[in-house]
Amino acid sequence: MRDHSKGPQGHEGDENTGAAGPPSPADGAADLAVWTGRATNRVQWLLAAAGAACLALGVELAVDNAWTSGLAPLVMAVVGCVAAGLLMLYGTLAFVHVAVRVDMEALEVRCGHIGVPRTRIPLSHVVDADFAPRVTPRQWGGWGYRWRPEKGTAVVVRRGEGFVLRLGDGRTFTVTVDDAESAVRVIRRALRLAPGRKAPA
Repeated sequence: MRDHSKGPQGHEGDENTGAAGPPSPADGAADLAVWTGRATNRVQWLLAAAGAACLALGVELAVDNAWTSGLAPLVMAVVGCVAAGLLMLYGTLAFVHVAVRVDMEALEVRCGHIGVPRTRIPLSHVVDADFAPRVTPRQWGGWGYRWRPEKGTAVVVRRGEGFVLRLGDGRTFTVTVDDAESAVRVIRRALRLAPGRKAPA
């Protein structure tokens, strides 16, 4: 019996090969999974404990003191302890960890347990992304959400690897996150697949 799987010229599946063609950006976008990553700094729990202690001291001064040594000094002590405690608690709990999400449209950064502060950067505003092997709080003047005129903006929760977004307005946005090299690859691929965009050099 004759095998009809090949045509006269020996081509297999002519009807399928004609429909295949080169992959389109839409095909690549469908294959691009959402990337998520995070970074954690457990050391800041110690600072959070110190903040809780300051807050407790302020409450104890307000409740247990006989208020006989003068009103103004006591009020200043109570307010100072409570304010310092709240600032330390928020500043540490908000930046104990950072969560990063990248998809075909935007990059989103959420800080702390309640996700505040939160930053969303559309990839249409991004020119390129670079891997940063070592980001330190010293470079940015401390932990947390930082801004320096000559460097840009950063979210720094620990020292170590991160990535740097180069934005279309000339600014940069730096994030410390685990497996930052994978984040850079995903961002660059998303930029390459975006309509009208070319792959970063």
